[in-house]
Amino acid sequence: MIRTALAATALLAATPALAQSTTQEQIDARYDRALAAGYKALFLCSAVFNAERNGATRTPESVEKWELTGIQSPLDGIVSELRFSIDRKPILDGQQVTHSVRVWWDEEMAPRIAIHNNEKGCFLTAMGGPQVPFVAPQVAPGTALEDSRVATRLGSGARESLSDIAASALSEESPYGDGTRTTAVLVQRDGAVLAEMYHPDFGWNVPQRTWSVAKSIAATLLGAAVHRGEVDVSDSAGLGFGKLGEPRHTISIDDAIRMASGRYSDTPGNRTDALYFGGATVTEVALDWPLVNTPGTVFRYANNDTLAAVQAISEGFEESPPSDFFAKLGMHHTVAETDWKGNYILSSQVWSTARDLARIGNLYLNDGILPNGERILPTDWAEYVSTPSGPQPDGPFGYGAGFWLFNKSEGIPSDTFAAMGNRGQFIVIAPSLNVVIVRRGEDPAGSRFDIASFTRDVLESLEK
Repeated sequence: MIRTALAATALLAATPALAQSTTQEQIDARYDRALAAGYKALFLCSAVFNAERNGATRTPESVEKWELTGIQSPLDGIVSELRFSIDRKPILDGQQVTHSVRVWWDEEMAPRIAIHNNEKGCFLTAMGGPQVPFVAPQVAPGTALEDSRVATRLGSGARESLSDIAASALSEESPYGDGTRTTAVLVQRDGAVLAEMYHPDFGWNVPQRTWSVAKSIAATLLGAAVHRGEVDVSDSAGLGFGKLGEPRHTISIDDAIRMASGRYSDTPGNRTDALYFGGATVTEVALDWPLVNTPGTVFRYANNDTLAAVQAISEGFEESPPSDFFAKLGMHHTVAETDWKGNYILSSQVWSTARDLARIGNLYLNDGILPNGERILPTDWAEYVSTPSGPQPDGPFGYGAGFWLFNKSEGIPSDTFAAMGNRGQFIVIAPSLNVVIVRRGEDPAGSRFDIASFTRDVLESLEK
């Protein structure tokens, strides 16, 4: 887990002088508690209010059951004990802010606060400040549905075997991974829905966090910027303060989107807890890592590489924000969230529905052209994101530009590529079969949904 000197200093500064002689273990435990509070505040805020934005309902009880269980250690053992308040009133003058969530974690420090903005979802405020009294939560109306039913829709072209496969993924004893928890399955071919199933606690208009599926969305937004002529993937990503002669200036956008920047990663994935749950900003924690390998020579999966690629196109968001791109695709139930300074956290923090994610898949099947005939991606962008032209990871999947590749998966067409995210988020795109498969989940830490087997079974059912 990342322990930033900035975070540790901030926590110590708020501690009485006589108590400042603390051990590293105490500091880490305190930081973990602050992160757990940020995690809880952000997920309650995003899950409840982004659902309401879509005309759906999520209760705090539902969020605690799904998003706030099975999370990574040690936060999992802390989150449940923290008190929270859901506040349904404007809290910032002059801004379109309607709701917030506060989570109390320490007797001397201010609660962690997540604020909702209808256009950009929720963001965490910076950590710190004086304590404020606890206020009982104003909870959302309504309750979650019973667990015993599964919402189902089958298209006219669906076969019974496909229905059985989708239902088995949603079952408590799924053959695709012990302990996995599927919330949605959607299968389309030639743009038509063949199967669509949801766990009863969710539904077609209930968004979930995409986690690293957002990286593939970031690659798609990069393609839109390239199509508009704003950048080229061979351009410098602008790291090292954008100064010529600084070695990191040689890192291209292509290097960054392919996880090949050559920058140091302290943990697999470059754990970004300080950004995701600590209230830090993208510019504080994601852009300043040092160079340890020649750019373009080593694959190292890192959240910070995607964030660097996004920062390279961020100026274009002023005129063409992600919300405009989503609107063009008909992704009206999707929101890209930011840090408190307004930087998009497009390595993880997008909330979307299964139907909206399928629209991303179909955009690639249609070569970047909308149903109205408008082109919004370059003509070769699907080939670009699905080509393993950079250094490759070990393991069962290859990597393109922001997308994972099934080029090593037996029984699956070699042109199949996918967006994949934590807790079991997937968009699988099979161009040679014109098929899109979306699977959403809230899989506990340590369990893994076997997306290759599920994809293989779905595709085989379509051939029978």
